[in-house]
Amino acid sequence: MTTSESATRQQPVLTLDSALTLVRHALTEAAARELAVSVAIVGPSMDLIAFAKADGATPHSVDTSRRKANTAASTRRTTGWMGDDLALPLPLATDLQLTNITGGEPLIVDGAVAGAIGIAGGTPAQDAQVAAATAAHIATL
Repeated sequence: MTTSESATRQQPVLTLDSALTLVRHALTEAAARELAVSVAIVGPSMDLIAFAKADGATPHSVDTSRRKANTAASTRRTTGWMGDDLALPLPLATDLQLTNITGGEPLIVDGAVAGAIGIAGGTPAQDAQVAAATAAHIATL
C-alpha cells in the first residue's frame, strides 16, 4: 500500500430515524395509489434497519420486500436489471436472498449507496414506482 492509499474508507450509513422516515413516506406513497405494501430498508451490507407491513398487505410481501432491498443494496442497482443468465441462477445461488423482481432501489447519499429500499405488495411496476419515489425522497432528509 502506498502512502496515498488509505486502509479505510468512509461510507454514508442510514440512521434509524431516516429509515423510519423513509418507511412512512413509502407507506404514504403506496396508500395514495391504493396499495397495501410491505417496506424493507436495509443498510449497504443488507442488514435490516426498518420494516413495516401495511394493513392488508399480502403475507408473501414481507419476504419479497426484504429480497428486493437486499438485491438493490448488494448490487447497488435498481432491481429488474438482470438478464436471463442471472435472473434465476442468482436467487438460487443465494438461497433466495436476492431477486430480479422490480421494486428495489438503492438509497444514494453523497454519491454512495447508504442502503436500499424494497417494496412489495402491488404489481412489480407499482412497487417500482413507490420505491423510486421513496428513494428520491432521501434527498430531502
